[in-house]
Amino acid sequence: MEETFEKYKINAILDNLTVKEYKFAMKTIPKVLDVSMNTFHNYRKIKLGDVQDIPYEKVKLLEILFGIENGGLANEKLRGKSLVELFKGQKKE
Repeated sequence: MEETFEKYKINAILDNLTVKEYKFAMKTIPKVLDVSMNTFHNYRKIKLGDVQDIPYEKVKLLEILFGIENGGLANEKLRGKSLVELFKGQKKE
């Protein structure tokens, strides 16, 4: 399996489209996101660990366009503790 260094699965999803679907996607996606073609290409190039990110509402729109579940666009899942876990783990003073 090929290792990915991209923060988002945009290119992987686009690679699975037919030529006609790809051409349609490249015209349509920037319009739906209300961004320039250049901005969309920049979204596609964001690497894991980069400070740059895609605005939340644009990520949600991409997930809808690609028909994937919430959070499915990211290649790396964020991990952390809930507020309740942090509260229970605090030292009693």
